[in-house]
Amino acid sequence: MGVALRDILAPYKRPVGWDGLCGTAAIDAHNALYQFLTIIRQPDGTPLVDAEGRVTSHLSGLFFRTTKLLEKGVRPVYVYDGAPPSLKARTIETRRGVREEAGRQHAAAIERGDTEEAYKQARASTRIDGEVIASSQRLLELLGVPWVQAPSEGEAEAARMAATGQVSYAVSQDYDALLFGAPELARNITISGRRRLHGRTITVEPERIRLAEVLEGLGITREQLVEVGVLVGTDFNEGVRGVGPKTALKLVREGRFEETVAERLPDLDPAPIVDFFLSPPARAPVALEWRAPDGEGLRAMLSDEYSFSVERVNGALERLGVTAGQKTLDQWF
Repeated sequence: MGVALRDILAPYKRPVGWDGLCGTAAIDAHNALYQFLTIIRQPDGTPLVDAEGRVTSHLSGLFFRTTKLLEKGVRPVYVYDGAPPSLKARTIETRRGVREEAGRQHAAAIERGDTEEAYKQARASTRIDGEVIASSQRLLELLGVPWVQAPSEGEAEAARMAATGQVSYAVSQDYDALLFGAPELARNITISGRRRLHGRTITVEPERIRLAEVLEGLGITREQLVEVGVLVGTDFNEGVRGVGPKTALKLVREGRFEETVAERLPDLDPAPIVDFFLSPPARAPVALEWRAPDGEGLRAMLSDEYSFSVERVNGALERLGVTAGQKTLDQWF
């Protein structure tokens, strides 16, 4: 779920319109798919499914959001997770247990007719499996949008692509991309619009955070930002109980990181975690190519195979200038 640094990063969040997002964007694919699967659900939490009962929430979110990005002048590349680091084993196991329990609670809530609780538990039970990944990659290929496989964490690879200038910025809901060195992080790109949260509807708008502004404003280095993350807790370690980001920042500024870890997290060796954030596994850069969408292929997959509305699919494609027999995006690229 990422590192909880919102309280100290809030002053550095800048709202950004779609004009400010034009360019290339490396999107943390698992993060985006998780958001689609979590948000796009029926009132009782049941995900969207096709005529055969196959989950399609992720395909709906990926198709309509990606076509909107293309329409707005954003060229996305989706970055998928590779093998998780051994540091993450405990977190993965914990999350698996949480999802399984939420699944049981969802079924119980459905049985007793508690729609609100069912929706809450259904969101908590969200999981990404091989079918979700394979079908999303197939859809991206039909859209003409590139995707890459990270050697480890997708967010780390997206950050590296942004840091080396291969893309304009990284996209994720989590703040980890900043710890991984992304010069610019864009948030709310895949979930902007009206969203239901805690029983009410809110409007979510795109925002950006620039790493240089964060480090200058907080008066710390990137390594120290990682240290703040370690004290708060990351995907690779539990944080210090009762220590939030503001307290962690104070401790790091005072040079008390090692002392605090030794006293409060005596079983933790922070060095491998810090090293992973600062120098994660990297892959050799690959050429990114955006192609014209395959309109007929998309209609066959989404409407014929997965029961999507023909009118909605055609409407999204027409906004990109893709009609039957037309395959060109020269007007954007």
